Amino acid sequence: MDVRELAVRDAYEFRPRTFPDHRGVFVAPFQEAALVEAVGHPLRLAQSNHSRSVRGTIRGVHFAETPPGQAKYLYCPRGALLDVVLDVRVGSPTFGRWEAVRLDDTEFRAVYLAEGLGHAFLALEDDTVMSYLCSMPYNPAIEHGINPLDPELDLPWPAELTPVLSEKDVKAPTLAEALTTGILPDYEACVTHYEKLRAG
Repeated sequence: MDVRELAVRDAYEFRPRTFPDHRGVFVAPFQEAALVEAVGHPLRLAQSNHSRSVRGTIRGVHFAETPPGQAKYLYCPRGALLDVVLDVRVGSPTFGRWEAVRLDDTEFRAVYLAEGLGHAFLALEDDTVMSYLCSMPYNPAIEHGINPLDPELDLPWPAELTPVLSEKDVKAPTLAEALTTGILPDYEACVTHYEKLRAG
């Protein structure tokens, strides 16, 4: 398993080895030892999510108040998508920065993002499936969003695809508006939370 930290601090890309043969393919997209080596603690698994999307669907940018936040480990078991991690933590050295990673059912790359980071993806094919392992259950009271079409963010959505969004994501604030309203996570609070997780 090859691992690299993304341009957004506390987010990682994992590249597992695939084993194709005449029957198909075998791969282990999530391997705890690789995750622990990268982030310093295991993933507490509280919920798994599964979404299927038509081509052009954008889900996100979503994030949760931290603590407790919600760390995510994501991969694409079917189809292909463009996965985006956005740093929305006020005071972070990489605040406002994003990185995009292609996830698909050929290489089975995975992405981990720590609590407090924003996440979005765009389905590049019909019937694209995203699988999420989450450290905390969904809690709508602490969930927030940033408009994925915020022009200041300039996220790398392919120009040839017509975006398909939920009403909630369409109405989400820009990053600047979210900063003004005070809903964004605080970087130092997030770091303290990460340290507690590493301490066990």
